[in-house]
Amino acid sequence: MNSRCCESRSTGVGKGSAGLPSYIPVISREATADSKVATIGQIVPSPRKANHRIPARKEGAISRDALYTIWHNNAWQIISEDYAYKTETYYSILRTEMEGKPVQPASADVIDAYVVPVCLERAHLAGIPVCDWGISQGYAPLPSIVYGLNYFATASDYWVIRDSEQAKEIVKHITNKGKYPFCYQKLDDGAEIGSCIAIFGKTAEKCRHTAEIAERVYGLFALPLVSMVYVKYGSRCLLSSLAPVKYSQLSAEERAILSRYITGQERL
Repeated sequence: MNSRCCESRSTGVGKGSAGLPSYIPVISREATADSKVATIGQIVPSPRKANHRIPARKEGAISRDALYTIWHNNAWQIISEDYAYKTETYYSILRTEMEGKPVQPASADVIDAYVVPVCLERAHLAGIPVCDWGISQGYAPLPSIVYGLNYFATASDYWVIRDSEQAKEIVKHITNKGKYPFCYQKLDDGAEIGSCIAIFGKTAEKCRHTAEIAERVYGLFALPLVSMVYVKYGSRCLLSSLAPVKYSQLSAEERAILSRYITGQERL
């Protein structure tokens, strides 16, 4: 918090009778434990037949722990619960790139997207509204959102610190007693923190207030499935971080949107 596309033993994409892309899911060998929720603070390519698929645990029309590879818009689109470095998904993307085949997202983009300061700087340069941020090993303004930056840190975990005693304990934890830096984002009065899931740059109705950011984030990083943490001031939303999404986290509406993409019923 991993099978490779374009291999006959791992994934397949073909054309169905209606000319739509067919697919099979690939079971991830990555650990399946859901990311822990912060306890302190708030909120925490070989063609195959379309019905030939590797057995997987089913959740509606989407198989848990599966990696989907579909051909659309002149590129391989790789859909996964986790695009992190050294996962099966990451190596699937990397191999496709090394074979000279077009693929989305790019290996460089999936690395940048999950490192909070890098993600926010790229987003800022692309004109996406983001939270002001800084990097420290001890100091953080109050109140702030803080993210760990050590090797094992994930943007899925963040904390909101509001007083000095709380800050001391959290900073000690995420820096491993000062060994690693962390990223902080100062919160102003009236800040509301939330999260929404984006699917190919689209959001469910409940997240329509983040629709513009979701579309622009997809245009920058091309992540088919991603969770966006944001800070809202009135009607203005600022991007705080991007994180992976488990299929089990999807609402019925979000699952339906993703299923339409996977089965080729939605134009990318």
